[in-house]
Amino acid sequence: MKFLIVTGLSGAGKTSVLHHLEDSGYQCMDNLPPLLLGQVFQLFQNVEVSAPIALGVDSRSGDLFDADAVLSAVEQGKQLHEIAILFLEADPETLINRYKETRRDHPLMRSGLSLQDAIIKEKALLQPLRDHASFVLSSSGMRTRDLCARADQLIAGGHSQRLRVEIQSFGYKRGIPRESDLVFDVRFLPNPYYIKEIRAYTGLEAPVRDYVLQKEETGQFLSRLYAMIDYLIPLYQQEGKRRLMIAVGCTGGAHRSVVISEALYTHLRTLEIPVSITHRDIQTEEASWPFRRDHTEE
Repeated sequence: MKFLIVTGLSGAGKTSVLHHLEDSGYQCMDNLPPLLLGQVFQLFQNVEVSAPIALGVDSRSGDLFDADAVLSAVEQGKQLHEIAILFLEADPETLINRYKETRRDHPLMRSGLSLQDAIIKEKALLQPLRDHASFVLSSSGMRTRDLCARADQLIAGGHSQRLRVEIQSFGYKRGIPRESDLVFDVRFLPNPYYIKEIRAYTGLEAPVRDYVLQKEETGQFLSRLYAMIDYLIPLYQQEGKRRLMIAVGCTGGAHRSVVISEALYTHLRTLEIPVSITHRDIQTEEASWPFRRDHTEE
């Protein structure tokens, strides 16, 4: 099992990185006392968890914090798991400015230290963790999204985590999916509903699929749609987005939107982009249900 210890100086961005990791699929525990670290490693020895685990460990534990205890637990835990340490830091001026902006107290100020002295003491306290860290990342001068993107690159060995695309077909009769990022209205395409011989079929079946795809306007639209999505995906990923929801709608949600969604799904799969597809309003003679497929399931 993979563990990532997230530690470092207070105010350097540990909480932001942990929130980002959680959004990216990690199971996260924050402000874990070092004495419990070994027990966590033991616990997960007999528990099957597919997601990697991120543990926030730092001086907020107060008197319970001991850098040597953290390192000892990590060394023992490496006999059971794959464990890395991410150490976040920033220059003193940046840390002081951040605390002034948030108006929060540094954890070590509880003992009566000034902010500057608390920063100096914490740096010395955490130095053993920095010396043994797998990754050291300075957040000085970085915005949160840049910090998280850089953390992704370090953890993934220089390759940032990929954006995941979710495609959903829908019918305007039942409303636009509220979680949509991009919405495409394909009601301008010829409607198979008005062709008596194929009305009962859905966009997953050949009669409707062939009818829609053989239209000249469909081919022109798809070529432009592919170009737009191919252009946007790298930009969304660069911005730090982890999930892109693309909704494609027609009147009822069973014919044109299904065909176009399936075509886009196939296109993105050929590019090896993580993608799933759901047909929210598709209907058959037997039932009506959200139909979902993920490329990892095939």
